[in-house]
Amino acid sequence: MKQTILATLCAAVTLSLAAQVKPGIEVLRDNNFEGLHGKRVGLITNPTGVDNNLKSTIDILFEAPDVELVGLYSPEHGVRGDVHAGDKVDASVDKATGVPMYSIYGATYKPTPEMLKDVDVLIYDIQDNGCRSFTFISTMGAAMEACAEQGKKFMVLDRPNPIGGDKIEGNIVEDSCFSFVSKFPIPYLYGLTPGELAMYLNEERLIAGGKKTDLTVVPMEGYKRDMDFRATGMPWVLPSPHIPTSETALYYPMSGILGELYAISIGVGYTEPFKLFCAEWIDAPELARRMNGLNLPGMKFRPIYIKPFYSTGKGENLQGIEAYVVDKNIAPITLTQFYVMQELADMYPDKKLFDIGDQSRMNMFDKVTGSKEIRRRFTKNYKVADIEDYWNKDVDTFRKASAKYHLYK
Repeated sequence: MKQTILATLCAAVTLSLAAQVKPGIEVLRDNNFEGLHGKRVGLITNPTGVDNNLKSTIDILFEAPDVELVGLYSPEHGVRGDVHAGDKVDASVDKATGVPMYSIYGATYKPTPEMLKDVDVLIYDIQDNGCRSFTFISTMGAAMEACAEQGKKFMVLDRPNPIGGDKIEGNIVEDSCFSFVSKFPIPYLYGLTPGELAMYLNEERLIAGGKKTDLTVVPMEGYKRDMDFRATGMPWVLPSPHIPTSETALYYPMSGILGELYAISIGVGYTEPFKLFCAEWIDAPELARRMNGLNLPGMKFRPIYIKPFYSTGKGENLQGIEAYVVDKNIAPITLTQFYVMQELADMYPDKKLFDIGDQSRMNMFDKVTGSKEIRRRFTKNYKVADIEDYWNKDVDTFRKASAKYHLYK
């Protein structure tokens, strides 16, 4: 028994020593939970809310002296990560602490006055993936709206942007395309940490009604803007079932838009989610040759042959390409999927993906891209050149506007 306890302690110390960055929850704890003494606290989190020894923020706050954890608020996938993507989350009680859990991914996406009536400070601690269509930042924004409306304090325990703080791609969401996968007027890759994004939304008055939240951000220690998640040394906890590694967060925006069409497999349902572009009818070596022939900066491709276990193409022998981002700083990550569609349209004119895809998904495609104009322009000729300028037209403006909220160099 003593050996087991010692081994566990040694493993915890090893994890902590490997980390170059302290997340906000550790900084909060090191500062003796400053700002929370005597407060009733609510917490929006999921399994990614941990310290560098993998101790849950739930448990840390529950055990904190002179802090009363009175409510947990569940985003997509649930507080404990046990809900499938897109499924509604039900209210319940956390078995480990006995604290009530409220769903903010079901009947409502925003904490109601009843949910927050006993809360003084609502805290957000979730590892994001740096992409606008991932719903956790929408949950954060909706919670900020609720706090602004109800006079509650809001605190963000900051975490890294796993892609890095300098990668910005995509147009700003347009009026006809706002939704829970594009809730705010920001680019598809927005290059901010959750705390920085919260400050941007708050100070630019982009939450509902233009109201400002009483916001506190607890910054990380040791984080630099150019770090991807691996450089932080922090342990990765999957934020959703199909983001098993920090590297996957880099590929999610590379194929996820195309994936909304359900026309070909993007690796979801296989062992390489978001890294693949496969179908029964694709000539894998030829597509790989064409994609490599484009000489996309920072990108490489190889042929691959798969049989998905579930989702698009389940049980079928598919072939296509596996993508490799070899230099994220110069790679056109989000446009890569459009280059794939471009080459497939040239190879197979009778199998253009917008024609063979699920027609009921076109509206969702527009919501994810944040613009109906992208689909309209691209489907005329299936050429990336027709959308490239439009897709990146807001990047420089947003980069300049958001820079004033940078917490890290």
